[in-house]
Amino acid sequence: MKVFVFPGQGAQFIGMGKQLYTDNQIAHDLFEKANNLLGFRITDTMFSGTEEELKQTKVTQPAIFLHSVILAQTLGNEIKPDMVAGHSLGEFSALVVNKCLSFEDGLLLVSKRAMAMQKACEKAESTMAVVLGLDDETVVEICKSIANEIVIAANFNCPGQIALSGSPKGIELCSELLMAKGAKRVLPLKVSGAFHSPFMEPARLELAEAIEKTHFEKPICPVYQNFTAKPSSDISLIKQNLTAQLTAPVLWTQSVRNMLADGATSFTEFGPGTVLQGLIKKIAPEVETNGMS
Repeated sequence: MKVFVFPGQGAQFIGMGKQLYTDNQIAHDLFEKANNLLGFRITDTMFSGTEEELKQTKVTQPAIFLHSVILAQTLGNEIKPDMVAGHSLGEFSALVVNKCLSFEDGLLLVSKRAMAMQKACEKAESTMAVVLGLDDETVVEICKSIANEIVIAANFNCPGQIALSGSPKGIELCSELLMAKGAKRVLPLKVSGAFHSPFMEPARLELAEAIEKTHFEKPICPVYQNFTAKPSSDISLIKQNLTAQLTAPVLWTQSVRNMLADGATSFTEFGPGTVLQGLIKKIAPEVETNGMS
């Protein structure tokens, strides 16, 4: 069974999507439609902007969504996955490709999500780090042991790689304990805030309102959602989980394992970079992975 997967924030690079725009008329028209919908030429930043401009959350998220979704759309009738999944932001890309959301609605939701997250980041100082070389249970236990500070395991990326979100002090205290427990490294991440944590609650409320006003269709195949790591085809449940993921951990390792248990035999990554292919290989070295970028 074929799985299509879609990356999240961090996979961006200058020049992403440029060749697609130049070489494919369908892609060109969709990128131009996106420029009109967003009210600014996001393609200028994607193709020839600066790293500083591209890494702004309000630009990065729609840029990655566009690259991923437009790549998949250029396949036309060949878009026939048996399952889809996306890492964080990538879940919106997955929901367009499995026809639960239209291209236009998906893009507008991603844009609203990005701006709401940026605002939430500005309300309180928060940050992220990645822990290498410790098991999930130990990391979760140590996060829970930190008193009077917020710090949680926010992304279960693959065995031995977990991202933390929290207050700067919470991350600092947690990092010291994790190293003492045998972590290989704890590396700070260059992000604007603590994604997938309680710090994103203001953004979650904004996104919930936008999702309720958006039309969803019954998908052509199940989406394995970050919040539960389980397949969803029910529109009401998809909407709930899509909102909940903003303040909850991304269960990527668990999602991949569940897809494999349900019969997945190949994973194709659509979008910039090869991050998800690398994570999937660490979760299941024997499985077939490939990508379109």
